[in-house]
Amino acid sequence: MALISGSQEAALLNSMLRQIDIFYATLEIIRIMLNPSKFLYSLARPALFSLDPERAHDLTMSKLARASKSPFLCSQLERFFGRKVPDLPVTCMGLDFRHPVGLAAGLDKEARALPAFSAMGFSGVEMGTVTPKPQPGNPKPRMFRLVEDEALINRMGFNSGGVDEFLSNIQKTDKTAIAGINIGKNAVTAIEDAHFDYVSAMQRIYSQADYIAVNISSPNTKSLRDLQNESFLDDLLLKIKTAQLKCQKVHGRYVPIALKVAPDLEIDEIETISELVISHQFDAVIATNTTVARPESLKSQYAAEPGGLSGAPVKEQATECIRQFYKLLQGRVQIVGVGGIKDVEDAWEKLLAGADYLQIYSQFIYQGPAMIEQIVKGIEAKVESHGYADLTTALNELRGK
Repeated sequence: MALISGSQEAALLNSMLRQIDIFYATLEIIRIMLNPSKFLYSLARPALFSLDPERAHDLTMSKLARASKSPFLCSQLERFFGRKVPDLPVTCMGLDFRHPVGLAAGLDKEARALPAFSAMGFSGVEMGTVTPKPQPGNPKPRMFRLVEDEALINRMGFNSGGVDEFLSNIQKTDKTAIAGINIGKNAVTAIEDAHFDYVSAMQRIYSQADYIAVNISSPNTKSLRDLQNESFLDDLLLKIKTAQLKCQKVHGRYVPIALKVAPDLEIDEIETISELVISHQFDAVIATNTTVARPESLKSQYAAEPGGLSGAPVKEQATECIRQFYKLLQGRVQIVGVGGIKDVEDAWEKLLAGADYLQIYSQFIYQGPAMIEQIVKGIEAKVESHGYADLTTALNELRGK
């Protein structure tokens, strides 16, 4: 056998490496063909993440608002994303959701993109926070990506175009997913007068909402979290509930109300809030909002920025909050679980802890719309693997074990 020269050996090695590259490239093409929805977002993400976070948010919402006005573009979003999400019915607040994964408040603040988010596969979209009057929010920069931590920090401060603009937008859209509207108080309103803002906002948006979320837990509006204290909360919930019942008579339909709480509550505060939402007959607690805590595990250069932290680092804190509320509420008031849901395991953990419905936000920014399909299919598989026919039965049985 003839010996090969060094140059021939190098050429042979390069040829083998090219074949290996072609092989792995072919595998990647096959993977993309099998899961084009995830690939589409993987193309867009680097461009979006090269921009300032708030600029990227505004640009994305502008495109989604335009898509929401186009039946063709919505049909394409549904083709790539929404149709792949299976039905896994769940009832929360008396509302029948197609499956248990919705979009949390904060992304569509002005009700501009409900059809697009619905086409992506969300079973519910919570819009807002909207305040009665327009306000600019806090000074910029006020949003930060903690990429290494798969997290966000924001100190937006309820930037809002106000109820008039919000209503103008939502009245022009077709509501396909269940539409939640998150309401807050204006920054200039004294904490003692906060109930005026919440009641005013509720009365204005009631006819357009499938449910209303009362946001008293953002850390970015001065003194807002004081409303979680019993001295304010009892009277606030009474006034909101009274306004809800009056709106029911005027509009001829009942729109459920949920209270959105912080993850930074002490156990005695959770006990007080639980007693009050039961006594005032609220329909749900949304647990939780962003946290002001900063876990030592954070790696990002932005970790010390003031504001509310969301995403993967808040997962355990939010889940424990859900668990504590569930022990006290025991189904008398339902729970919407939100905070750090990254995959089906996180979602399943929150459901077993006591959540009746789920919302995502930060991880949606990092992973894109394909995660809706992945989580719902994963939950469906969990239900089937435990031998149950539906999610509600599975949770009722498994929570008792």
